[in-house]
Amino acid sequence: MNKKQWYEILFENYGETYDQESFTRGTVGECDFIEKELNFNKSLKLLDVGCGTGRHSIELSKRRYTVTGIDLSETQLAKAGEKAARQNLKIDFLKHDARNLPFEGEFDVAIMICEGGFPLMETDEMNYEILKNVTKSIQKQGKFIFTTLNGLFPLYHSVEEFCDTTTDEGNATYRSNTFDLMTFRDYNITTIVDDSGTKKELECNERYYVPSEITWMLKSLEYKKIDIFGAKLGAFSRNDKLTTEDFEMLVIAEK
Repeated sequence: MNKKQWYEILFENYGETYDQESFTRGTVGECDFIEKELNFNKSLKLLDVGCGTGRHSIELSKRRYTVTGIDLSETQLAKAGEKAARQNLKIDFLKHDARNLPFEGEFDVAIMICEGGFPLMETDEMNYEILKNVTKSIQKQGKFIFTTLNGLFPLYHSVEEFCDTTTDEGNATYRSNTFDLMTFRDYNITTIVDDSGTKKELECNERYYVPSEITWMLKSLEYKKIDIFGAKLGAFSRNDKLTTEDFEMLVIAEK
């Protein structure tokens, strides 16, 4: 059996704790932006990639959109299902690997917010497979909205210092960050306490992308219009030009 990757171990038995993380608190504002991008068209079918505990799927479903959420983590999906059931929402939460999706043009729009798989994979090729599979899942005039790590940020700032300033007590902590200029990967030790109180230390690495790389990959997947902005937690906007101060970028691609 293949050794589990850090991102698989991280999200085991983490649903409750995940919802307390500081970076999960922008859901309503992010869904306001997504709705605008959908022109408030409730007939659209949405795919939420790396849906985690279903925070965006649930909020959009409450707003009467049809959403399917996919994730690799069974415990995250179970938590998402419980939350949806409590609110009498019918959402398909399915276990899938975003590198190998079974859908063919079944959705109008895909969202992938807060590193929903991409860019956590251990190779650039695997990250590209996620973009490719999501693209295959949406129809010819489809739209793909996602956030990812901004490679311009670590050239100007310490990732470790930034994580310290955005982390509340009890949240995951990141230390020993090493940013590799040749690969644009940040290597770090992430410490979390899971839902049963078990402390886990994980050796993680995440790929940061510069805008031109994202544009090139999406062009190769035949997107016609690609817009990239700074991603502000809970306040996505087309008015926020991407800068070196943005930890994440917001990408909107249209076929």
